Amino acid sequence: MVKRLLAGLVKPKYAMTDIRQSLLRRDALSAAKEVLYHLNIYFSGQLQNAAGPAVDNAIVELVEEFIFLIPKDRNAPQKRMSSLQELQLLEVMCSYFQEQSKDSLRQVVFSALFVPQGNEADGCRMSMLGKLVSMAVAVCRVPILDCAALWLQRSHATHCVRLAKVLVEDYCGSALSPGQALRHIVTVSPLFCCQLITAVTALYDLSTDELIPSSELLEMVVTWIYDDPGLTLLSFLNTPVPPSRPPGSLDLTPLLGLIRWCVKSPLACRRHRNPSPMPRETAEGDRGMESLYSKLHLSVLQNLMLLQAHLKENDLYGRLGLLSVEHVAKLVGELARLADELKPLNAARETELSLNRLAQSLQVAMAAGALLCSREDLRCLCSRLPKNNLLQLVMSGPALQPTHSVFYPANPPRLSPVTHPAVPSTRTTFCS
Repeated sequence: MVKRLLAGLVKPKYAMTDIRQSLLRRDALSAAKEVLYHLNIYFSGQLQNAAGPAVDNAIVELVEEFIFLIPKDRNAPQKRMSSLQELQLLEVMCSYFQEQSKDSLRQVVFSALFVPQGNEADGCRMSMLGKLVSMAVAVCRVPILDCAALWLQRSHATHCVRLAKVLVEDYCGSALSPGQALRHIVTVSPLFCCQLITAVTALYDLSTDELIPSSELLEMVVTWIYDDPGLTLLSFLNTPVPPSRPPGSLDLTPLLGLIRWCVKSPLACRRHRNPSPMPRETAEGDRGMESLYSKLHLSVLQNLMLLQAHLKENDLYGRLGLLSVEHVAKLVGELARLADELKPLNAARETELSLNRLAQSLQVAMAAGALLCSREDLRCLCSRLPKNNLLQLVMSGPALQPTHSVFYPANPPRLSPVTHPAVPSTRTTFCS
């Protein structure tokens, strides 16, 4: 009976009415599980269409009413799941995505559940997404993490940083948090980790003391990138270059966010510190953070040089600027404000270190073809900054001239996917 109704789900309106009436008689958990079953059947048929899957409004309404519990009738009482029921539903979702063998079906069902619709259900949608991805990290459900990676690529940055914040709080929030689970995910879902780094650097932009990454988070990101230099380029290498970027989306790579961390950290951490003498433990912690940022800076420069070979190989060198001039201008403005703010604290050493890192990043990014910027543009960008010998040298030397007036070619070639190195079985035995 259910399959017969679903076969005509889009055309006969009575079918959807009958399904909804059946769901209304169920408890919240049972109805949510049934909707997931309907989604699987519906999109299995949709994927056979030549035009590709289409999400009908009726499907969206079912998801919002019976999974996220937003009443269709505003006067109706809102159903609630107990904590136990919610946990059981998350386990059902985990099992579904783990056992679904068709990647295309997994992706479209994941999108139907969690792509924001711009309505009141989005708060519940994001809350459940955070819990599901957090559970997937804990029990190593790789299909969910891979779905989440594509979700991060396609969603607005505000939603992406919200998911990143949930994961950081769950796994890097305290000394008692199970951070090792998140650390090891890089061995089984590197694409997810690449996207997570992009979201994390967008969230923790060092603009305030509260938005400085914790030592645990910083160490994890540095370890990921240092152990696998190609990790930051994974999304770029495995995704066709779009003719334009959707407004508000995350960057194609986490490189800009990582450069921001390295360049701003000396001044941002100095602002965070109390100018009075520090306890010995605090001073040692600060030195440890400085060492991590230095290690990260070296890794980022190496990643930029890796990028040069890929751009040349795909005839994108001088045509595709992965670091936009506008974003670099914003970073330079933030750095100038920080330097002015810290002048009374005699932060000459930190200012010099920040400017040196900026100069090195700009020089290598231009040489690698990641930043398309003329010498004149560079002088204009950096005119507000304090004088720095290395930066003056970079501005006076030869710089890459863009060969096109736009950063994205009209018909960009599809980049060849890069297969990530096989992971030794000894490092993945914790996964089920």
